[in-house]
Amino acid sequence: MSLDIVILAAGKGTRMYSALPKVLHRLAGRPLLSHVVHTARSLTPQRIVIVYGHGGDQVLQTLRGDDLMFVEQEPQLGTGHAVQQALPKLTAQRTLVLYGDVPLIAAATLQRALSFEDGLILITASPEDPTGYGRIVRDSTGAVVRIVEQGDASPEQKAISEINTGILAAPTSKLASWLSRIANDNVQREFYLTDVVSLAVADGTSIHTAQPAALFETLGVNSKQQLAQLERIYQLQQAERLLARGVTLADPARIDIRGELTCEQDVTIDVGCVFEGSVRLEEGASVGAHCVIKDAHIEANAQILPFCHIEGARVGAQARVGPYARLRPGTVLAQHTHVGNFVETKNATLAEGSKANHLSYLGDATIGRHVNIGAGTITCNYDGANKYQTVIGDGAFIGSDSQLVAPVTVGEGATIGAGSTVTSDAPPGELTLSRARQVTVKDWQRPVKRQRSDDS
Repeated sequence: MSLDIVILAAGKGTRMYSALPKVLHRLAGRPLLSHVVHTARSLTPQRIVIVYGHGGDQVLQTLRGDDLMFVEQEPQLGTGHAVQQALPKLTAQRTLVLYGDVPLIAAATLQRALSFEDGLILITASPEDPTGYGRIVRDSTGAVVRIVEQGDASPEQKAISEINTGILAAPTSKLASWLSRIANDNVQREFYLTDVVSLAVADGTSIHTAQPAALFETLGVNSKQQLAQLERIYQLQQAERLLARGVTLADPARIDIRGELTCEQDVTIDVGCVFEGSVRLEEGASVGAHCVIKDAHIEANAQILPFCHIEGARVGAQARVGPYARLRPGTVLAQHTHVGNFVETKNATLAEGSKANHLSYLGDATIGRHVNIGAGTITCNYDGANKYQTVIGDGAFIGSDSQLVAPVTVGEGATIGAGSTVTSDAPPGELTLSRARQVTVKDWQRPVKRQRSDDS
């Protein structure tokens, strides 16, 4: 049966106390609404229609995709009114309604609900404390007969634990009919989507229910506190997934995955690490405490020591990085390389066995095999307008506190004397140095502090 999905994303989010629309606040590095869209796409619908309202321009600028359609709800007159705005865009046989502020609903839960081939389908849940939620009222046969809101519920109905989550699916034609008949005779003067349940019962339509595997799937975000709670729930989910695949986590409660982290077996991750974008850790790789790694590939048995920042880089097998190193985009480290504390690289390639262990900047550089980069070395790659390459041949030795002014080539086996400023190519196998002559001034006396007179 063909499917369209409507995502309601028009709410202002007053309790967020923010100028940012509620559905654009971030969970695990992505807007809440993006999580819902990702799940919706996994169901391969014909169309995804997003109903926006407050902060509409920001929503339109943030969400992209040829499969997305947008309709505005203005004014905002309730959830039923919101779905009414989407009806002209719907062409499939069935419509599923999701919420842009309920980010953790699982595709498996929705697929299970959509396995019913007819009637109105409701996602319900049974929290320990149902206070504040609409209750699912059933008759003696167990059939759903209505949803009663907390404020209208009798003591017996308040004792019902099964609640309405708001997520539903229905034949599109029937949904359109029910929405045309709902009224706004309530305190808020709004059109409630839940009112379609009583209309479906009156029409004799079958009503089916499905529950999520975990209650958190149906939790919405209405405050920063709730957003923080869902963040930790999501991160613990990711941690449990990694543990199940053989990853060692020093503390599952202290890891943040804001993208896709793929780990092979025997990977070790210490506390406080943040992974963004697409990150791959191969077998035996280890990541020290408080590292931030984004869009990177760490090969087998490489060691990332604490407090490193790595972005857009590839680290070779059995390489060692850090502590306190920064690898910027375009960095490629071959196997058995070392990049140590307070070393920064950008668009730099280090071939097998090369080392830069201390206090260096290597930008726009191609560095051969078994090169030693001394402490304080800088590749001067930028003239204020353009950037230039530094090439260092295999086996070269760059002395400490050297400046290599690009474009420049250091030949194979060359040695650059410490403290040199190299502005021309250094020939292979030779010692090249550039220093001012050292002078010792005899009988020189250090200045002494002059005495201040009392009246000065």
